[in-house]
Amino acid sequence: MLVKDVMRAPVVTVGPDWTLEDAFRLLLERGIRHLPVVAEGRLLGIITDRDIRLATSHLNPQGPCPGCAQVGEVMTEGVVTAHPLDPVEEAARVMRERKIGSLPVLEDGELVGIVTGIDLLDALLRLTGVTEPSGRLEVRLPDRPGELARLTGFLAGRGVNIHSLLSYPEDGDFVRAVVRVNTLETHLLAEGLRQEGFAVLWPPQKPW
Repeated sequence: MLVKDVMRAPVVTVGPDWTLEDAFRLLLERGIRHLPVVAEGRLLGIITDRDIRLATSHLNPQGPCPGCAQVGEVMTEGVVTAHPLDPVEEAARVMRERKIGSLPVLEDGELVGIVTGIDLLDALLRLTGVTEPSGRLEVRLPDRPGELARLTGFLAGRGVNIHSLLSYPEDGDFVRAVVRVNTLETHLLAEGLRQEGFAVLWPPQKPW
């Protein structure tokens, strides 16, 4: 799955000469939290609802119109961006490492979309198959060639279709595989897997 599959487009933007009050009103009206700042087709920065709240809280409330300060005075410059063909997991890694909530998406220097943390959570739901009726299996496999094929071969032999399969390494020489399958009868599958020597972590074994 790529950024272009989950990004929001077209993008709601503001100019650097917008007032903070007008930008905040736009955020509320659109139900969003991030506004790329654009002038003459070029991305200059980004401003968030948090930026606006912090900026106005630091101004003298008795002073002349705190919300009349301009976006260009508060926005974050040097914006970290993504490309439409970036994998979603790379976008998630960048956002996590930089501790940011969104990535404007540029293609040939043009702003074509924006991806947020919520968009990446939606992508995770789709990747894990939980948006479709399915059952869940979690199996610990030895980290060696052929083990994942043995698991999928077992499921295929039972006529079970795999909706999604995610795996990640564990401490030691093991890999944990999380599989979404097209049946809710996962306890029966789990017992069959255990009889074949698989270490099934979910569903737990029933006390008979």
